[in-house]
Amino acid sequence: MGNSGGVLTSGGEGGTIGTGSDVVALEYQRYGRNKDALVNKTYIEGGEYRRKFDKLTDNPEVNKALYNCAKKALYHRGGTLIEDMYWIDGETGEIAASELNQDDNILERVEYSAAVKKAIKGKENLITLHTHPQSMPPSIADFNSAYTNEYQSNVVACHDGTVFFYSSKQFVETKLYDLYIGQFISEGCTEFEAQIKTLEQLKISYAIEFKEVK
Repeated sequence: MGNSGGVLTSGGEGGTIGTGSDVVALEYQRYGRNKDALVNKTYIEGGEYRRKFDKLTDNPEVNKALYNCAKKALYHRGGTLIEDMYWIDGETGEIAASELNQDDNILERVEYSAAVKKAIKGKENLITLHTHPQSMPPSIADFNSAYTNEYQSNVVACHDGTVFFYSSKQFVETKLYDLYIGQFISEGCTEFEAQIKTLEQLKISYAIEFKEVK
């Protein structure tokens, strides 16, 4: 998990993305693709998705870079449970590093390579973007990695087109997070709902921020 700053995880299970064609889904399965992680490319190319990135920061160049990286990552990993990740300079919008060649056995998490660790070491004002194939909110590992690495802010680009923006200035114990998740699930919440409610609860006592970008 992510308190070492070297691994991010998406956590939980997400919903199915409609493709409008059972044939397409079967083709993805036949070639080792995961139908629950398909990307709706029509939506990703549309104006509604583009506008989600327009006001992520006060810097248009950074917003443009985040949008372009999101599209590249989603196209690259559509139909798989493998995640891509980018590190963007929060002042210039330049890509400081990227993790795009994760091993096929590394699913729903990002492991930092030696090259990435070297590239981001000592850099300030970094904004990260990574994908969540099953379209779940940022996990507690994501928040703790953001805190440990002192990232300026962070973006999760979900395969269903949902976008989350988050940051952390305080470490959160995983046991507490899991306790809240279990409580909300026992009350009848889905995994997605439980994660959202847990993060809202943690925001009360911890220096974390997150929102779904509409």
